[in-house]
Amino acid sequence: MYLIGLTGGIASGKSSVSAVLEELGSPIIDADLIAREVVQSGKPSWQLIVEYFGREILLPGSEQLDRARLGKIVFGDEEKRRKLNSFTHPYIQRAILWQVLKNFLKGESFVILVSPLLYESGAYTKKLNKIVVVSCTEEQQLERLMARDSLNQDEALQRVNAQMPLSEKVRKADIVLDNSCDKGLLRQQACNLYYDLLRTTVRQRYARKLFAVLLCVTLVYWVISLVL
Repeated sequence: MYLIGLTGGIASGKSSVSAVLEELGSPIIDADLIAREVVQSGKPSWQLIVEYFGREILLPGSEQLDRARLGKIVFGDEEKRRKLNSFTHPYIQRAILWQVLKNFLKGESFVILVSPLLYESGAYTKKLNKIVVVSCTEEQQLERLMARDSLNQDEALQRVNAQMPLSEKVRKADIVLDNSCDKGLLRQQACNLYYDLLRTTVRQRYARKLFAVLLCVTLVYWVISLVL
């Protein structure tokens, strides 16, 4: 099974590409979605966060985390951001590995792992067959982030600067999808990626089957030659 990483900068367009790939039939493992699940009320990661940051980090009258407030705290403090990551990353990685295993047992040809911090964490880069980076200009990234999360420019810059520069991710990537253009072009690039992966994995599957057949034929021939 091929494991493909999909990453990029914050607000660069990963979710748009992921949605197209899922629509076409690709299994998706979304690290952001898993990150939200592991901090649900009462879970081990949630307990560690509340113990460290205090119950003031919860929404009023709720046991759920106030994600906006937590974001403002950690994106302005490197030490607290590292602490938060230490509370969440082990549980996120465990859940990702479990989903990879389930897709493997289902016989999937390839799976897309969507993670904004793929390069930053370094946990999976050596295990991936390919890494795809969604790119746009720095100006577009800031504008989209400010509009999406209702942030001012300083707050948006804090979040962008907390990640590896997008230009460096592009340099490291095996495949780059350009999201500085219109959405139609991005969708076409995502479709091309899907069908390229499909063709590659189909060829690999046929090659493995052919190898297995040739091996069986060789073994049968060897057994017969020994008997005769």
